[in-house]
Amino acid sequence: MTSKKVVVIGAGPGGLAVSMLLAKAGCQVTLLERRDRPGGRTSGLGDNQYTFDLGPTFFLYPRILQEIFQVCGYNLFKEVPMKRLDPQYRIQFENGPKIDATADPAAMRQQISAINPADADGFDRFLKENRHKLKAFQPILEQPFNSWKDVLRPHLLKVLPLLNPHQSIDQYLQRFFKDPRVRIAFCFQSKYLGMSPFQCPSLFSILSFLEYEFGVFHPIGGCHSVTAAMARIATEMGVDIRYDEPVTGFEYSGRKPTKAITETCQYPADAFVVNADFAQFMAKAIPNQQRNRWTNQKLEKKKYSCSTFMMYLGVRKQFDLPHHTIFISEDYRQNLEDIEMNYVIPQSPSFYVQNASVTDASLAPAGKSALYLLAPVAHQHKNIDWGQEKAAFREQFLRRVQQAGFDIQTEDIEFEKVVTPEDWEHTHQIYRGATFNLAHSLTQMLHLRPRNRFEDLESVYLVGGGTHPGSGLPVIFESARITSNLVLEDLGLDQLTHSIRSSEIQNESLDLLPA
Repeated sequence: MTSKKVVVIGAGPGGLAVSMLLAKAGCQVTLLERRDRPGGRTSGLGDNQYTFDLGPTFFLYPRILQEIFQVCGYNLFKEVPMKRLDPQYRIQFENGPKIDATADPAAMRQQISAINPADADGFDRFLKENRHKLKAFQPILEQPFNSWKDVLRPHLLKVLPLLNPHQSIDQYLQRFFKDPRVRIAFCFQSKYLGMSPFQCPSLFSILSFLEYEFGVFHPIGGCHSVTAAMARIATEMGVDIRYDEPVTGFEYSGRKPTKAITETCQYPADAFVVNADFAQFMAKAIPNQQRNRWTNQKLEKKKYSCSTFMMYLGVRKQFDLPHHTIFISEDYRQNLEDIEMNYVIPQSPSFYVQNASVTDASLAPAGKSALYLLAPVAHQHKNIDWGQEKAAFREQFLRRVQQAGFDIQTEDIEFEKVVTPEDWEHTHQIYRGATFNLAHSLTQMLHLRPRNRFEDLESVYLVGGGTHPGSGLPVIFESARITSNLVLEDLGLDQLTHSIRSSEIQNESLDLLPA
C-alpha cells in the first residue's frame, strides 16, 4: 500500500519534530522551508569567527524532546551534548541586589533572605505547590483542544481551582514572597512568552519551577545545534527537506487543500502541517474567504506578544560574568507598560545578555566573546518608526549594558548584527514582529487558541508557538506530539506512544552531559 503523503511547511522546531514523528509512523514527508537553513527562530547566525543563536539561547525541560528522539530511535543527549548551568542565570536589579539563581535550595534561601528574610521559606513552598500544579496540568498540556467541549473534561474541571484564572503570576506569587524584587525573580519568565508578569495568567508560574526542578541547559554549539541535529536526523529517516522553497498558497478542492504551491513546484499531499508563523501565514498564503474563524479582520483584533530588539556582538575581550544575565529596570512595571500598553520605546529598558563563551569555547575565538543582547520592546506599532529609532536605541542599549558589567567599547566590536521588530516582521515573516506569537491571555488559550487540527480547513494542522499548548521550546515540542497524533488518527494510521518517565530523562541527561 502506498504510504500517506504529508507536507510540512516550515522547518522550525515544531515542523522538524512533526516530520520526524510522521516519518517514524511510515508517512512520506516533504518539509518545505523558505530559508536556506533549518530552525526558524531557533536557527543560527554569525561569521567564520563568531556563532550566535538567532532566538532561543537555552534549553529547558529536555524530557519532551528526548522522548521524541527515543521514539525515533535516537538519544538527544548523545546527538546534542548539553551542559546544565549553575548558576542558571544572574538576576541583576538596577541600583539594587542580585540573585544568582541556582537549584541548590540552601543557596537560594540564603540569597532570598539577603533581600528579605521573611521570604526565604517561601522558596520551598513555591516549589512544592508548583510541583503539584505541573503534575495536575501536564495531562491537559499533552492533549488537543478541538472544541469548547474539551474544556469540560472531568480532569480539567477538577484542577481548575489550581489555575486561579483571574490572578496574574505576580498576584499568585504574593502567597510566597512579599518583596516585589523576589517575586520578579520568579515571574520574569513570563517574558519567555512575551508577556508582562502583571498580566500573564498565574498558570505560567510553572515556567520558573521547571528551571529549578529540571535545570537550565546550554546545548554545546548553541540552541541551533538542536534543530540542526533534528534536520540531519529527519533526513536520515527519509524526510525530503527542501530549502529556499517558500509556500505561497494551496490548490483547493472545496475547503480541502490538495497541493502546496511554491514559486517553482506543486506538492500534492494527503495532509498539510503548518509550522510557519500562524497569523503571517494565514494573512499571506490562505485567501481570506477560505477562513471563517481566523479572517484577517479577526487576526487584527487578537492580542500579540511583545517583540525584541536584538544585538549580536563579536567582542575582542572576555567577561568574567555569568552565562546569562537578566537586568531588571528600577521601574520594572513602567518599563513593561511602555512596551505592552503604551507602545513606546522604554526610557530605561530591562534587558538580557548571554555571555555563552564562558561555557562554550566553540562560539568565539580564544580570548574573545560572542555576546547576545536582547531588550523587550513593543511589537510593530505606528508609534515607533524603527528606521528612525534604531541607531539611537542601539546607543542607549549599549550604555545600559555597561551597568551590568559588560564594558564594551566601539573598538572592541569585531562583528555586529542588529535585528529590530521591523526585521522580525519583514525578514523573518513574523506577524507584527511579535516574536513570541499570539499572547497567552485567557481568551487565547486552550480551545480559544488556533487549534492543532486547524478548524477553518480540512486536512490542515498546526504546530508551533501559535497553537496549543503555546510558545517556548518545551511546549512547541509537545504541540508536535499532539499534532502528529491527530494527523495519524485522521489518516487511519497507528499513533506513536511515549512511555519514558521524566525522572529517567533527567538522570540520563546528567550522565551524558560534559563536565
